[in-house]
Amino acid sequence: MRRAFTRRRKSQRGFSILEMLFATVILLVGLVAIAQLVPASILMNQQNRTNSSALVFAQHELDQMLDHPMTANSFTDELGNVCQLGNPAVTNAVQGTNVLLYSNPWNPYDARAVIDFTSTVPGYTFTFQDATDPSGTTYDVRWAVIITGNGSTASSKRFILGVRQVGGNGYFQPITLDTMVSK
Repeated sequence: MRRAFTRRRKSQRGFSILEMLFATVILLVGLVAIAQLVPASILMNQQNRTNSSALVFAQHELDQMLDHPMTANSFTDELGNVCQLGNPAVTNAVQGTNVLLYSNPWNPYDARAVIDFTSTVPGYTFTFQDATDPSGTTYDVRWAVIITGNGSTASSKRFILGVRQVGGNGYFQPITLDTMVSK
């Protein structure tokens, strides 16, 4: 009986210790790669939240600007900020924050007006802290107005509004909205 038992053991094959070591190393490499994705996804989620909040706030602020008649020089927004809407007597010139022309290097026909955040013009800028954000994100809001018309009669106003995060632990592209209203 002993011989039969011994024969059965010899015919059975299992993993060698070397095969187990290789399988463990491959498994660990895979787990480490997956574990590195977790912080990256958390950071991307935070960036997406910041960008979405900035876009919603920018759209809301721009809607408030568009709700006023073209003859209005300024208004007080819902947050209590006095916002300049441009002087109707000054036409065909940028009023407020400086505007830069951004050209897409891959598409020469794609040129956009963006807000220059290096300059500050009183009445055309304020900061806003998001009360709904647990980290208390603060945004820098700036805009420019270009009035088209003749004399003191405005026929259209173009608003270029930019919002960017102040501080933070990453690079966030500013949000730029550009729209025009006419009679």
